[in-house]
Amino acid sequence: MPHPSRPLAYICLALSMALVGSYVALSKPLAVAIPVFLLAWLRFGIGGIAMLGWLRKPADEPPLDAQTKRLLFLESFLGNFLFTMCMLYGVSLTSAVSAGVTMAAIPAAVAVMSWAFLRERVAPRTWAAVALAVLGIALLSLSKTEHSAHGGIGQNGENTSNLAWLGQLLLIGAVLCEAAYSVIGKKLTGSLGPKRITSLINVWGFALATPLGIYTAWTFDFAAVGAGTWVLLVFYALAASVWTVWLWMTGLKSIPAAQGGVFTVMLPVSAALVGVWVLGEHLTAIQAVALGIALASVLLATLPSRAAARVGSPQQ
Repeated sequence: MPHPSRPLAYICLALSMALVGSYVALSKPLAVAIPVFLLAWLRFGIGGIAMLGWLRKPADEPPLDAQTKRLLFLESFLGNFLFTMCMLYGVSLTSAVSAGVTMAAIPAAVAVMSWAFLRERVAPRTWAAVALAVLGIALLSLSKTEHSAHGGIGQNGENTSNLAWLGQLLLIGAVLCEAAYSVIGKKLTGSLGPKRITSLINVWGFALATPLGIYTAWTFDFAAVGAGTWVLLVFYALAASVWTVWLWMTGLKSIPAAQGGVFTVMLPVSAALVGVWVLGEHLTAIQAVALGIALASVLLATLPSRAAARVGSPQQ
């Protein structure tokens, strides 16, 4: 399968993280209405039904070796299952401010892991873009302190502010899982197509979530869930299991993981925009500046340069 052009790859990466930010922002009402383990199980189940046709092995694909199978399991366990658990529980136990500040560390985590595990050359300009991404999203998140509560509401309506420290740790775990997802995904794109990767890791996610999903479903009152929540669940499942993963793997086929990691800045940016456009929040001047800085990081990372061909090649 031919690699997409760099501009197309950039679009795929940006759209992927924008969708992730959207469903992260909208996952709070889902986590309130549906237990987290059941929510994860339903997500993978709906995604699996939507991708049945993608599971078929292409004629030109070589047999899966032991290393590829291990990477597929780790990609699903860290990037799908564990990230989903940490993100859903973390968002439910902390404020939007804490979540935004923590997620701002994703570009830096991806760059460090790419350098350490993939031995990618990370250009100074990419490091500068990472710094801008972190600065912009941290400023955006900190600017919301006057408008956000510092605690969450649990599934039974209780105040979870006393567990905010646990939520913060879970969000840090989500950051590390997302960074590992980017690095392992780059490795997988060398031997498998984006659709095949997306469907296979979703199968692993469904298998991992099934035991606790069935246990939770046994006593859950499905009739108490409103029609709007079911519609939101379907969007969440398709966005989280299908669209975002396929777009991300497509983009990573021709982009170094460290450079692609800068696009994770779109996650908290899009979450903030969903808050403004969907949830009725107001965008202040300082928040607009923060968004501008964050988006400048993407521009800095994607402008062509004579060193672009060398960035991302393995170190000697």
